[in-house]
Amino acid sequence: MSDLSRPSGPKIIAVANQKGGVGKTTTTINLAAALVELDQRVLVVDLDPQGNASTGLGIDVDDREFTTYELLLEDISLDKVILTTETKGLHIVPATVDLSSADLELISNEKRSFLLHDALRQTQMDSYAFDYILIDCPPSLNLLTVNAMIAAHSVLVPLQSEFFALEGLSQLMLTIREVRQSGNKDLRIEGVVLTMYDQRNNLSQQVEQDARANLGALVYKTVIPRNVRVSEAPSFSMPVLSYDTGSKGAKAYRDLAKEVLANSAI
Repeated sequence: MSDLSRPSGPKIIAVANQKGGVGKTTTTINLAAALVELDQRVLVVDLDPQGNASTGLGIDVDDREFTTYELLLEDISLDKVILTTETKGLHIVPATVDLSSADLELISNEKRSFLLHDALRQTQMDSYAFDYILIDCPPSLNLLTVNAMIAAHSVLVPLQSEFFALEGLSQLMLTIREVRQSGNKDLRIEGVVLTMYDQRNNLSQQVEQDARANLGALVYKTVIPRNVRVSEAPSFSMPVLSYDTGSKGAKAYRDLAKEVLANSAI
């Protein structure tokens, strides 16, 4: 049961961009790991049917008996769906391809847009004492993403440093505006983080200039570089902070975590 009168719990951030391949899951995993290094307790909610965040944090498919599908659609105890990871202090609600059918099943539910909101605010959640919940959204603006935005306090947007990057933001911003009007009036933009940034590339520099000119302080000072270690880490089922702790990618995500923490303190 959800108790909507309880005091505020963890800060909930939806990591969203309807475009695939922008570093959304990579950012979710590594920001979570970096926050844990800063003594935060973090839960990742894998809301993408591809389940890449689950794989990237070392959760084998055979160990995903209960997932975000059950969290949304069944009255299931949290201790069955919240799994520990190899990173101490970092937990996950995993996902499987079963989640791809959730959109159709949600349509007939009158509370279809608020199911994740209520699931993450169960009184049972208090015992975990999470500081942050990061929701890895699917690469589309569907009912799962709407659930994430209604559940969240804010949206963090990974923005790939490529041509037309900013143009793809307009539909996402429109969705955020609609969610504010329909179900979560306090939803805000947590920030925009530039990913796959190549400082030697004129295009990356131009995208950064345009992003900062258009979005101002919403764009994090930290940029995530195009880094082979960041790309390799998921195939070893670990965050880059564990895979190669001294890499440029690991440093960038640590810097991003510090910015996120600093913004939370304001």
